[in-house]
Amino acid sequence: MTDDRRSAPAALRNRDPILAVLREVLPAHGLVLEIASGTGEHVVHFARHLPGLAFQPSDPDAGARESIQAWITESGLGNVRAPIALDAAAPPWPVTAADAMVCINMIHISPWRSTEGLFAGAAAVLPAGAPLVLYGPYRRHDVPTAPSNEEFDASLRARDPAWGLRQLDDVAALAEQSGFALDRVVEMPANNLTVVFRER
Repeated sequence: MTDDRRSAPAALRNRDPILAVLREVLPAHGLVLEIASGTGEHVVHFARHLPGLAFQPSDPDAGARESIQAWITESGLGNVRAPIALDAAAPPWPVTAADAMVCINMIHISPWRSTEGLFAGAAAVLPAGAPLVLYGPYRRHDVPTAPSNEEFDASLRARDPAWGLRQLDDVAALAEQSGFALDRVVEMPANNLTVVFRER
């Protein structure tokens, strides 16, 4: 691609399994805020297959926002808004209300304060019963961590000691403190999970 569009091979592999979960948990209509939209491939794919919803992508990185906008422009879709600058760990957010939130592959590639900010922001933005959908690799006390995830965790911590796979129990405890209840945990391909919380 010669334009601003970036591409992540993992996004092409996981977008349909994630979409299958989103079909079950997202409302039929309303605004979905995506945190850390990255390349923009996910949000365009979801918007194409969920035309009743409007999507608001966001990312703190200017280059990512350029990629997101390029994917939106190429898609010709009318239900994806222009990407906004949003750092989960830096309140106040530039969005004051949404009907659902999606965050893919951010929690392990950011410091813990970003996860804290994610739940604090979601609590301020979402109404009661609304879903907060997280996707990525996690550690679980009762499930052995796959060797590939152990290697991934080591590579993340080598890049930044504040990064790394999180314990699902720790994320769920933070969610509880922030006013969210765990709705479901869905096993996904390549040793990932989709975790759905709902605003109480």
